[in-house]
Amino acid sequence: MKIRSILAGLALTLMSGAAFAQTTAATGADAAMAGPGITMGKTASGPLKYVNIQDDDLVTSKLVGIGIYNKQNETIGKISDVVIGGGKSVIGVVASVGGFLGIGETYVVLDPSSIALAPDNGTWKAYVDTSKQDLSMAPKLDYSKLRK
Repeated sequence: MKIRSILAGLALTLMSGAAFAQTTAATGADAAMAGPGITMGKTASGPLKYVNIQDDDLVTSKLVGIGIYNKQNETIGKISDVVIGGGKSVIGVVASVGGFLGIGETYVVLDPSSIALAPDNGTWKAYVDTSKQDLSMAPKLDYSKLRK
């Protein structure tokens, strides 16, 4: 009887340890809130973790190059890049404004909270509440320094 109690206790201990050792992958918005972000340096800050993305999550490769539209559905720029601040979260969206075929373009950085994203016939569009003129007068970014 005493051996059975010891074996049962040992089995419970081993099973609870296995339960604690199991981890699940974070998903979508939960993944963004899961940790401190990307570590800037040569050493990771913790063990490797995996994330499961959802169908409604958006990868940056689908954002770069999409048009930016105003309330009148006029094209006023396009997304050129995404800025991650301190390795933690998206702090800006680089928009190219003006120019023709890449000549004469200027770049501005938009706050992500001022952009709405929506699918449109199999592609994505970004919407902002401004005019092309106001966007072209925004503070400029010397984007060539960042792409080196």
